[in-house]
Amino acid sequence: MFFAEFDGIRAKIYLNLRAIPSNSVFVFKENLKQIIVANQHYLLRLRLTERAMAFGSTTNYVLVGLRRAGKSCMLYQDIAQRVSAGECAAEDVLFVNFEDERLGGMKGSQLGQLLEAYAELYPTRRPLVYLDEIQNVEGWERFARRLADTGYRVMITGSNARMLSREIATTLGGRYIPRQVHPFTFGEYLRFHDIRLPEQWEYDMQACGGIAARFDAYFHEGGIAEAFTQWDRREYLSALYQKVLLGDIVERNRVRNARVFRLLARKLAGSVMQPTSLSRLQNLLKSAGDPIGLPVLKDYLEYMEDAFLIFSVPNLVSPLTERETLKKRYLVDNGLLNLLLTDGETKLLENMVAVVLRQRYGSRSLDDEPQVYYFQRGVEVDFCVPAAQLAIQVCYNLSDPATREREVGALAKFLHAYPSYEGLILTRNHEEQLTIDGRTVPVLPLWKWLCRTEERLTEKS
Repeated sequence: MFFAEFDGIRAKIYLNLRAIPSNSVFVFKENLKQIIVANQHYLLRLRLTERAMAFGSTTNYVLVGLRRAGKSCMLYQDIAQRVSAGECAAEDVLFVNFEDERLGGMKGSQLGQLLEAYAELYPTRRPLVYLDEIQNVEGWERFARRLADTGYRVMITGSNARMLSREIATTLGGRYIPRQVHPFTFGEYLRFHDIRLPEQWEYDMQACGGIAARFDAYFHEGGIAEAFTQWDRREYLSALYQKVLLGDIVERNRVRNARVFRLLARKLAGSVMQPTSLSRLQNLLKSAGDPIGLPVLKDYLEYMEDAFLIFSVPNLVSPLTERETLKKRYLVDNGLLNLLLTDGETKLLENMVAVVLRQRYGSRSLDDEPQVYYFQRGVEVDFCVPAAQLAIQVCYNLSDPATREREVGALAKFLHAYPSYEGLILTRNHEEQLTIDGRTVPVLPLWKWLCRTEERLTEKS
């Protein structure tokens, strides 16, 4: 099983290590040696829960994603798997976390001292290099390019999408494969809690009851794995949200008006289910007494996407220019969204479907065309995935006749216009089979759909 229990780990790794005096290259390198050895000793003692992401043994990777989404865990998993397979020993690992305050202010020109320190420790070994949260080091990309050019196998993580910008990609010269790391899926959440789907689980009422109960917690608290073992998970998630908003976004981008930025995040949370134009967002802020120009608003939204706090879904049938301005916007994790809502069950349901579709069908490169859309032309369908020929309507329940007529009717019209698509309706708890124009359209609780698709994904892997 592979997933790190984070509580207290970072403090223990660096316990009793000296701070790095900036005026002494020798002492600096000696402390780098202590960090390298301390990490080697500690990383292999972690209890891990395996996540569904495999890496090539000779390929270099840049892993990006929301803070605490599990990027570091992917490094730990790769190390553990390699050691377990006998491909390397602990001494072959050069792992550095650049959120260590003793490395604060380190420049790209100093990164070469990591290799020098390692070579002095192990003159006959060539390390596997793991550089965690490297975006904190200015000029890191040139060092990463040199590592790849000289034949090192390297894995890098960062919490900002700008690490995959065209400028940095040009410097890296195509020597790294980008991967986005998402918070835990529901299947990974179940594995973390040592829950396996038994055979014929759909007909086992006790198993279904237990899974549905677990889903209720996952639905409200999200997939940030470090929160799973916290006594007060909401408090932990609130602290994480503030760190992302104020540290990763406001401070890093030197946003002058943090209050307006906080308000924008709340307005986005409240608009999760609605296609929202830039001008509408601008008016929402203006009505709250915070006028903001469109160029600044665009920058703010870009900062949020760069930090992987939000993502956007365009209209499948919008003109190209409108796709960039009129979008649905979602938060990357239900636990974070739930902090900003009151009585937001319906929004949480659609947000989770959006998150799942992004995880399964989202493009790996930030420059790729989107793979998940909504449809709005006369009728609205919540999600369309052209690559899977799948149209999904999300409805909290279908007990209200007017709601049923609206949601089912819209999907029926879409399927009539696009007969190659399969239809699906996802609910909170309701289940039935519908027949639309002679075609079967399942209505499923979201948790059951996630379990079914998780089984198929596991079989393929």
